[in-house]
Amino acid sequence: MKQALVSVALLLALPFAFIANAQDDSAFPVTLENCGFEASFDEPPASAITMNQGATEIMLALGLEERMTGTAYLDDVILPQFEEAYASIPVLSDTYPSQEVLFGADPDFVYGSYSSAFGEAAAGPREQLAELGIGSYVSPVACADRSLRPQTVTIEHVYGEVRDIAAIFGVDDRAEALIADLQAELDAISALLEAVDETVSLFWFDSGGDDVYAGACCGAPGMIMDLLAVENVFEDAKGSWATVSWEEVVARDADAIVVVNADWDTAESKIETLTTNPAYADMTAVQNENWVLIDFSYTTPNIRNVNAIRIIAEFLYPERFVEGAEAETEKAEADA
Repeated sequence: MKQALVSVALLLALPFAFIANAQDDSAFPVTLENCGFEASFDEPPASAITMNQGATEIMLALGLEERMTGTAYLDDVILPQFEEAYASIPVLSDTYPSQEVLFGADPDFVYGSYSSAFGEAAAGPREQLAELGIGSYVSPVACADRSLRPQTVTIEHVYGEVRDIAAIFGVDDRAEALIADLQAELDAISALLEAVDETVSLFWFDSGGDDVYAGACCGAPGMIMDLLAVENVFEDAKGSWATVSWEEVVARDADAIVVVNADWDTAESKIETLTTNPAYADMTAVQNENWVLIDFSYTTPNIRNVNAIRIIAEFLYPERFVEGAEAETEKAEADA
């Protein structure tokens, strides 16, 4: 295993290539059951507003920027392949826009990655939007009613959201092309890791003060670690995230640490905590400085999760990716 500090400030990018098929109006009307709310669309939305980064990047990955009249609330910089399209869309707010600002953009569709996008301090209740003729969608993994959320997040939930948004806009073929790209990348990573015979234990470190916010069994971190076939040291903790004690973190002594970087709690500050407190000095990952930095936007269910898997896999098993690249080069030369 590579024992070094790895920064992922330079974002990796999948091509997300698709044939820009014409919109399929024959599929309408479209009705979806979304978080217990029946959302009906007689035609594709023409002036959508996205309220979170995951929603924004799904729309852009589907080539729907011309259907967007506004966007809001980035956690990190936009993925490089979407920069040009993103620059063409008005940014309504750095966080959630007020209802005055949102309605001023005259939307016919509001899409949020979190139920908080439809709070009173944001877009307002979905029922209220429907009364105004504004359609809505929230990521099914973040339904306001927690009983409607999946118990365990899988990559299929990400694919399902992509398909839902594509159906709302009549671009189903684009969704299937995007999902095929994502799955092909996952399959390629899995193939490179087939020969790995060690089991690495990971601690997913989101934030920490007196207690620690750790990746648990059943959200995006758990999904990513499961697809990597590593041991999640807090697999027994319920939910997407869990509040655990530092004593538990030390006792479980992970081989490596995924350190989440966010403006409100930087990776640098978390690494300082790990390296300056004598209580953590004997942890295997701390002794070996064995951690990988990953931006917050990769850590919730969205199309970035596949890139997150590659980032962590390349950190844990760099030799597999070097050998894989060499094999691909040899094959290309033999085929030439």
